Amino acid sequence: MPAVSTIIWVGFGIFFGYVLWKSGIAMLRSMTMLPPEPPPTGELRKISQKYRCDVCGVEIKMTMAPDDDPPPPRHCLEDMIEVAPLYD
Repeated sequence: MPAVSTIIWVGFGIFFGYVLWKSGIAMLRSMTMLPPEPPPTGELRKISQKYRCDVCGVEIKMTMAPDDDPPPPRHCLEDMIEVAPLYD
């Protein structure tokens, strides 16, 4: 009769193999899915752009916009300049 510890190790091995198999199949399925359609015109899209005012130095981060490349916002009656992200 095998020892109880051997049965426990075999059970853990089977459980770990099952979890590894299921996660591998899930990753392969996620790679075959098509990306979602872009939202219709007029809906807001998620973006991440930073702008700085040349006149006073105010910085803002734009997170939502109606299109992928929005025009720069205005501050101090001038267009703000786009700032390259350092670590994003």
